[in-house]
Amino acid sequence: MALNLEWLRTFKAIYELGTLTQAAETLFISQPGVSLHLNSLEAFTGYKLFDRSARRMVPTERGKILYNFVLEPINKLETAEQMFSRSSRSERSTISVGMCFETFQYTLEEHISRLPFNLIIKFGDYPEMQHDLDKGVLDMIVTPKTGDQKNLEYLPFSKERIVLVGGPELDVKPFQALIKKKDVKGAIAWLKEQLWYSTAADMEHLKRFWQINFQCQLEFKPNFIVPNISSIVRCLGSGNGLAVVPDFLCREEMKAGKVKLVWEGYHPIENTLYFGTRKKTIYAKEIAQIRDIFLHRMQ
Repeated sequence: MALNLEWLRTFKAIYELGTLTQAAETLFISQPGVSLHLNSLEAFTGYKLFDRSARRMVPTERGKILYNFVLEPINKLETAEQMFSRSSRSERSTISVGMCFETFQYTLEEHISRLPFNLIIKFGDYPEMQHDLDKGVLDMIVTPKTGDQKNLEYLPFSKERIVLVGGPELDVKPFQALIKKKDVKGAIAWLKEQLWYSTAADMEHLKRFWQINFQCQLEFKPNFIVPNISSIVRCLGSGNGLAVVPDFLCREEMKAGKVKLVWEGYHPIENTLYFGTRKKTIYAKEIAQIRDIFLHRMQ
């Protein structure tokens, strides 16, 4: 028996929506058809994928594993289906742009509904995005790192400074007095006593800031690991912790007094931000519009 991709599409819908009825409505097939797809997939895998209750389909551990395996491939197939399906509407161009999640939230998110073209945003690490740009998977990236690919060009447009910030209630006078006296050991001891925030995926900012300013390795783990830098900024606004973040991602909160700048470091760390594109592209007009949004937002 061969694996049918429609079984996986149905499985994904059940997993995300929780009921056979909702899955059937979303997929425009009958509920018995949904049940048949699920039963066939369970027979194929040899495992029970859901525990059935009166109100909700609860995924088993095997179901969770399967979902994590198939989610990205199914999403890509659905994206391809949307991009290449025929439409009676006038065709809109589609461009793909890579950047970090926080940059997207800060600059582009509020504008995308008004763009006159389709936009696919991809989040990932910078080497992966550079590779995808070079191979034509992405049309543009926003990055603090350049590469040596002959097919690509990088246009600098702004700078970010990596800074130590804290919650509005945090008393930082003792720390700033130690820094002023250049009592590095005392400053480190004070910092270690505080509550720290970082992200699940990336502690690079904190490690680099620590290494450059104190000439030693980071010797503690943050107290709170949250999904992204935007979450860190919001958490700091209601507490008294510390974090190391790019300044432009909390500039408005600092102006509003929700977060305060604690220290820029003995040796301030600045990164140049670049627009990365291929030297030859058919989407120059669309890319120019994205650039304009960034330039206006980052002023």
